[in-house]
Amino acid sequence: MSEPKETGDQPVSDAELRERLTREQYDVTRKGATERPFSGALVDEKRPGTYCCICCGQPLFDAGTKFESGTGWPSFWQPLSAEAVGEHTDKSLGMTRTEVHCSACQAHLGHVFPDGPEPTGLRYCLNSAALEFEPGDGAA
Repeated sequence: MSEPKETGDQPVSDAELRERLTREQYDVTRKGATERPFSGALVDEKRPGTYCCICCGQPLFDAGTKFESGTGWPSFWQPLSAEAVGEHTDKSLGMTRTEVHCSACQAHLGHVFPDGPEPTGLRYCLNSAALEFEPGDGAA
């Protein structure tokens, strides 16, 4: 798995993130932007592995929980653990949604909706720009 991009207990600085991330990655993770549907590099990723936070490297989602939602964004039915992601109410854009962020560095990842598959019934709809894919066992 990806090594965290933080040193000790010190989070990665905003300046370092601006330098290291693409503009889209920065805008998504730090400003809550959303990439265009079907434009992200990980939408069609099907290999086994782990999806990690692009900012700090924290493991977030296992590829085994990814499913095709038809929305144009990588979708998962559960995070690796309840502690991996945080949630809060997002009332932007004239609607109420549940925003999902990395629990370690607060990077915006996307939103979670109650219209996913069993066993959870949840759809974590995430931005490829907020994620880094680490291929796992069986990956080509």
